[in-house]
Order: sequence, then structure tokens, then C-alpha cells
Amino acid sequence: MSEQVAPVALGTSKWDQSDVMMITYGDSIISETRKPLRELKNFLVRDLRDTLSAVHVLPFNPYSSDDGFSVIDYKAIDTKLGTWEDLQSIGEDFDIMADLVINHCSSESRWFKNFLKGRDPGRDYFIEGTDYEDLSAVVRPRSTPLLTEVQTVDGEKHVWCTFSEDQIDLNYRNPEVLYEIVRIIRHYVEQGIRYFRLDAIAFLWKQSGTTCVHLPQTHELIKLLRIVIENLEPSAVLITETNVPNRENLSYFGNDNEAHLIYNFSLPPLLLNSILSGNCQHLKTWMMSMPPARRGRAYLNFIASHDGIGLRPAEGLLSSEELDGLVENLRDSGGEISMRRTPEGDLTPYEANISLYSAMAKTIGGSEDGLQMARFICAHTIMLALEGLPAIYIHSLLGTENNREGMARTGRARTINRFQWPADELNAALQDDERHHKAVFAEMKRLIEIRRKQPAFHPNATQYTLHFSDQVFAFWRESLNRDQSLFALNNVSAERQTIPLVELNLIATETWCDLISGESYADLEGEIVLEPYSSVWISNKV
Repeated sequence: MSEQVAPVALGTSKWDQSDVMMITYGDSIISETRKPLRELKNFLVRDLRDTLSAVHVLPFNPYSSDDGFSVIDYKAIDTKLGTWEDLQSIGEDFDIMADLVINHCSSESRWFKNFLKGRDPGRDYFIEGTDYEDLSAVVRPRSTPLLTEVQTVDGEKHVWCTFSEDQIDLNYRNPEVLYEIVRIIRHYVEQGIRYFRLDAIAFLWKQSGTTCVHLPQTHELIKLLRIVIENLEPSAVLITETNVPNRENLSYFGNDNEAHLIYNFSLPPLLLNSILSGNCQHLKTWMMSMPPARRGRAYLNFIASHDGIGLRPAEGLLSSEELDGLVENLRDSGGEISMRRTPEGDLTPYEANISLYSAMAKTIGGSEDGLQMARFICAHTIMLALEGLPAIYIHSLLGTENNREGMARTGRARTINRFQWPADELNAALQDDERHHKAVFAEMKRLIEIRRKQPAFHPNATQYTLHFSDQVFAFWRESLNRDQSLFALNNVSAERQTIPLVELNLIATETWCDLISGESYADLEGEIVLEPYSSVWISNKV
């Protein structure tokens, strides 16, 4: 690169309370008359123009496996989805997040084909495992072999495959690889991409005798990519995808010089466990331990995505017995459990593959009780109120259930949560009073649209944990200018809970109202009754 680059000033505001993102595949909605990206645009503009600010379109490049995360050509859009113009059309109404799948690329990519032939570009773009003496401590989220044997013009070689034999890890010891990535980033900026998600970035750098995860060189590369991205587009946002225990995840903020946003990976398993067990003790303990995100950086909150519900981020937060109970409950609700292999060779749960709506079918140790939707909405009401920027999976907005038929067809556990809605069937479901999809979609939209108007829900607004009981998860938010005060109270149990208003710090000279129900609280000597899995957002500003 010949241009001079300099860090963008810290504290620059890149988001506010109106920012809400939807996560979706480009072909989550399909039809026979439109390309999927055009069908997605139609759905977004028709139903969600006032609900969302941004859309994470999961890998849209030509790919060979892993539903897009094995990229063949980074600068092309899969023609089955549409064109760059179709993606830019979505960008006219919503900011777009794109994945930078740069730990590895497809075995069918031009780079890897050239590697096999000993040609450029690609000849030195990949990691050969034989260059590393000690691989015994390597940590990875798969149980497949780390090294894959391939035949090249120079004979047999063993390439490094963190995820699968089709996903070949790139060699960042070769600066040409980094130059290629910078050119790809420039291309994405030119196409109007604003959010850049660094997929599986924790595994980027390899060093013999180490875990090959979270290495210092990886953090240095992230710092460099941030400088590049911000100088190409000052409003751009960098997100790291590091599905690891909490302390390691927090390290990717760096010293305000790495990620702008990090995924709150511990939130999904802890929130799910709280609602399914009826006890939020661990969720409260975790939230109190979380450092407030400084201005210029924030948490990206989510409770479901295209992947499963990560279980590793709950390590050290839930006991092994509690984790086992959660896993068993999710299996009973039709889910699958994916495993990873530890350095000692043991298999341990890595993620739960299940639709979040299906995951709420019954409580731990209980049976189906007619409160599935209430639990589901409660979980999202909590997430929408937390410090950070919320991201909601399309199948959560729609209340999609387990896609076990699709999973049986592909043989991949993650397909269970990657259903493709035929557009006409989706439209019918969203208008059918007899199906839960209509009610879920309407209530999710209503809550999001309330949230977007509250300064106290700014991603960096003050947050304090409140203590009532282990059945009530409660916290207080205050706007950056200290003008709005908001109390979020959530009953995570199947039993009615009562809270005296005097236990809240409601200033008597203010008028207090629940933003969700519209109920006013004139008598501050009264009480709040929380029905099973219900929530209130009590605010002094309406």
C-alpha cells in the first residue's frame, strides 16, 4: 500500500440506540420468480424498514462447503443469490455487514489450485503442517484431523485445516497473503459494506508448541486491519468473531485499537439456562463482572445465529452438572450437540444445534407447558435492553422451528437452524392467526421499535445490575445525558413474581410508565406484578 494511513480518533460515535441488526443468509427466503437477494430486499423493505438499521448478510461468495464459509472467490457474489447490484440495493435502505472469512479459503479456490501446481498467486499462500514440530497443544473447535494430505507438483504435502479438509488455512507469514486481504477489503468498501466481521479470527496465526489461538501476532494483524478499514471508510465498523470463554473474548477490544464490536458470546448459553432453569443467578454474576464498553467500542448482543448456541463461552460460568442439564434439555427439545476434541484427545460439547424457538419448548426437568412463546419473547426482551448493539437472527424474528428434515438431508447438524422459507409460505404464515409466526413477528417488531426510541438503550449507556431474587433478572439503564432513567425487570420463571415499587429508586417528582404495556405508576407505594416470563421497561420518559 502506498497511501499514508493513520488511526481514526477514538470515541467517534458509530452507533446509537436506533441500531438493530438482523442476521440472515442471502437465501433464507426463496422463490421461483426472484433471485434470493431480491426476495430478501422485498421482505426487508416491506416489513422491516422501521425495525432494523443493518443487515448481516452471511457469506455471499461462491463456496464449496460449510454454507458459505469456504470461499472460492472473495470478489464475486454467488450467482445463485444475485449480483453486487442486488446487495447494493439492500444497502440503499440498510447498512450491510459482510464476512471476511480470512483464516482459510476453499480447496477449490484459484489460490489453492495454484498451490497444488506450484504457481502464483497461491504457491506460498497456505500452511504446511510439516513446518511445525509440535502440534500437541493446538486448540480447535473440530474433531477432524488437523492436517490434510494433498498431492502437489512437488510431491505429497500436509496442509493445515482448522475446520475441515475443504477449508485450507492461509499463511500470514507470507506478506502477499495480507496484501490480498487488503485488496479484498478495498473491494468490499467500494461495494458499500460498512460492517466487517472477522470470521474465526482467533485461529489466524500458528506457532509451534502453542495453542495456535489468541496469539499476539493475531492481535497485531487485527490492529492493522482496523487501520486499513477505517482509513478506507471512517464510518466502518470492525467485529471479531471469537467464540471462546469470556476473558479471552474481551481481549479483542485491545487497547481501543482492535475490534469496535465483539460478540457477547457468553450471553446465549447463560440467558437460555436462566430461562429454562428459572434461575438467573449465573446471568447476574456474569453481567456484574462485565466491564462497561468504553465509548468507541461496544458489545454485539445476540442469543441465536446461523451457528448453534455456543457452549464453550459458558465454561467457568456454569458448573459441569448445570451444563449437562442444559445439554440434555436441548436434546429433549429436538436439538443436536456438536463436539470438539481437546488437546488431550477428549470429546466435549462445543455447541447446541437447535432453533431458539424450539429450545424454549420446555424447562429443565419440566414438560411442555404452553409457555414456549412467553419464554422466547422474554429472552429477546432482555437482550434488547442490555448494554450493547442487538443482532437478531432472521429465524428468531420469524419464530422458525427446528429444521430436522433439512438436517437429515444434508447430514449437517447446523442445518437444523438454517431453514429456507419459500416466500409465499412465509407470507401466509405471517398472516395466519392460527400459527405462532404471526404473533412472534409482530411482538418482536413492536419491542424493537420501542427500543430504538429510548436514549437509555444507547449501546454505551450506563447499566447497573439490580437484585431482587434469582427469579427476576433486573437492571437499570441511564441515557448518556442522564435524562432518561429506565428499569428493566424480567421474570425468568414460570411463577408470578411481585416487586414493591419502593425497592426501585423511582424519583417521586417524575412520571413513570412501562414502555411495553403503557401502564403508569402513580402510586409509588404500590407493587409490580410480573406474570411468568413477562417483562417491564419502566421509564421516566415516554
